[in-house]
Amino acid sequence: MSYCDFAYLYDELIDEDYEKWADYIECVFKKYGDNINLVLDLACGSGNITTKLAGRGYDMIGIDKSPDMLAVAEQKRGRWPIAYICQDMTSFELYGTVDAVICTLDSVNYITDTKKFRKMLSLVKNYLNPGGLFVFDINSEYKIAEILGNNNYVFDTGKIFYTWENVFNPKTKICTYTLTFFIKSGEKYYRRDEVQKQRAYSEGQIVKMLGDAGLSLLGCFDGLSFDKPSQTSERLMFISKNIC
Repeated sequence: MSYCDFAYLYDELIDEDYEKWADYIECVFKKYGDNINLVLDLACGSGNITTKLAGRGYDMIGIDKSPDMLAVAEQKRGRWPIAYICQDMTSFELYGTVDAVICTLDSVNYITDTKKFRKMLSLVKNYLNPGGLFVFDINSEYKIAEILGNNNYVFDTGKIFYTWENVFNPKTKICTYTLTFFIKSGEKYYRRDEVQKQRAYSEGQIVKMLGDAGLSLLGCFDGLSFDKPSQTSERLMFISKNIC
């Protein structure tokens, strides 16, 4: 997935309550973790959650494969000593271990190859301290197949007009998103095109791959809650632990 142009549109387009995300992650740390200080944010994007957690006193490392996303993240760093590294989340390297790894906003759905998914989990296991947490979320099978599915959307923010066309393949469980942006600049509009793919994973698939990687599942929850997910849950939160 290339975010070359999309990086500079991301914050304008994505409507998320990052304070609420930080609240939830910190609650998970306190509920399930032990002395969590150093945190790795995998696929950190433009650094919104990374910066929020840094402001709460955590030592943060942010990894993303897009240099453009990291350039935007750097602009938000402020006085926080965040270490940003340009690497792919399925083949990253660190100089040492961390107390927790997070991967938010359905970033893992962009790993469409299960071999690469398993590689990512093995790296998380490798770089997590004993007792360390891995916290991540996915777009559920229901959301990708039924809500996003083969549907088309049109949005207009005033500054950006864009179309979003989806094609879901039930055999591969992969949904292809084709986005076309028209960005207003003065009296003109400039066009940018972006194609992204996400794979739908079942809760059972995720649980098995976590176990195979040596990560113990502590819970799977509905969105930013500690409630049991339902058949129509759109976001699933997974909390796992490195129990050596």
